[in-house]
Amino acid sequence: MKLPRNAKIFRGQLDAAPFAGVFFLLLILLTLSSTLVFSPGVKINLPEVREPLGGAEGPTVVVAIDAAGLLYYDNQAMPEGELRKKLAAAVQSSRDPLTLEILADKAAKLEIAYRLMGLAGEAGFKVVHCVVRSQPLPSRAP
Repeated sequence: MKLPRNAKIFRGQLDAAPFAGVFFLLLILLTLSSTLVFSPGVKINLPEVREPLGGAEGPTVVVAIDAAGLLYYDNQAMPEGELRKKLAAAVQSSRDPLTLEILADKAAKLEIAYRLMGLAGEAGFKVVHCVVRSQPLPSRAP
């Protein structure tokens, strides 16, 4: 059976608008997903452990301690008195029990982390986790 061929080769000019639209859409997506976008924050070097550790269950509140001993809550540096109020307000507004996660720089003094744990107990936290970065386990030869 022979099919009729009535398709003709397009010999006109191509419209550049669809190509430009796709190009700019890809440009926007690549720009937003790349590391060119500045993400503000404080560099925290977490201590490393070899054993994989468990995580927190349920909702968490994160407080970071940098190498200079400053406390950060909700991406803002704040003194202990204001942090105490914010932590108490977070516990009051949550229906589920909250877990406090402490991101302490390995150069930070342990005394500051202990004071923060005391603040958390006063605010009503029942569970406190000190977050660490786990090293990849060495691969075992078969």
